[in-house]
Amino acid sequence: MGNLDGKIALITGAGQGIGQGIAHALAKEGASIAVSGRTESKLVTTVEQIEAYGGKALAVPCDVSSADDIDAVVARTVEHFGGVDILVNNANDCKPGPLLSVTDEDFERSFATGPLATLRLMRACYPSMKERGGGSIINLVTSAAVRWDASNYGAYAATKEGMRALTRAAACEWGVDGIRVNAIAPHALSPALEWWINEYPEEAEEFKAGIPLRRIGDPESDIGRAVVFLVSSDAGYLSGATIPLDGGQSRWG
Repeated sequence: MGNLDGKIALITGAGQGIGQGIAHALAKEGASIAVSGRTESKLVTTVEQIEAYGGKALAVPCDVSSADDIDAVVARTVEHFGGVDILVNNANDCKPGPLLSVTDEDFERSFATGPLATLRLMRACYPSMKERGGGSIINLVTSAAVRWDASNYGAYAATKEGMRALTRAAACEWGVDGIRVNAIAPHALSPALEWWINEYPEEAEEFKAGIPLRRIGDPESDIGRAVVFLVSSDAGYLSGATIPLDGGQSRWG
């Protein structure tokens, strides 16, 4: 018996990195997983991995910048599994960089795949969650918004702060329906971070030394397991919060 037996989770950006780690952690606790993202081959790999240890998963391609795709991925999840109990908004296309290098097009896409996609997905999942007596939503944000030096993170942090504002509003508006909404600010190994570590090993070691726990998080055991707790009944009185999962690196005032 798992903590999430009978639950149905829709996870965006679940073909790799943190999204994939969350998918595995939830599946191992008994949740059925709709694995969503833009690259179908990566989704299929995640599904095959989950099915290999007896979990239930479905690959559903989706570009979160498309309203039609969002409606379709939620409809497909409900059709296949019977509803949605858990939503994890992980996918976001946003490029860090100095403000003078940020183009309007890049900034608009970061908002289309960030706050706008988050709002659309939450609204699309709301009817199923309400009908099923409640649910849990996790939005992935960033500690870049509270860095002592925000250089090169302005556009990225602005995108994620928009998602934090929506997290708090949804928690306040939908709590009466039994829907809890929280945000996590994770730091864990992803393909992009792995590339940076390999390309800039000295900078990477210096960066890791600034983490009190002296290590970079694991997508499944450090981030995914925390999400298991947050979406389970054990965290049933927690809503509207931002939880840093970064080894103590950031300080939220």
